[in-house]
Amino acid sequence: MQMLDKFPMEGGQKDPKQRIIPFLPGKILFRRSHIRDVAVKRLIPIDEYCKALIQLPPYISQCDEVLQFFETRPDDLAPPKE
Repeated sequence: MQMLDKFPMEGGQKDPKQRIIPFLPGKILFRRSHIRDVAVKRLIPIDEYCKALIQLPPYISQCDEVLQFFETRPDDLAPPKE
């Protein structure tokens, strides 16, 4: 949402045909027993979103919001064993 606010033209707010910012795959509701299944189903759409995001012009692909989105967090380096 921050990117769409920051880049309204590229987000298609004025003209949907001009949108170059990809759509983030929507949330999927699930029960606790389906967490892994949902994660696997979302893997390809989220991978495609990330690839499309970094292929945008540098003024978008290297903006603070994108860099924060890809920023490594402590849990990424040492994920919980559960």
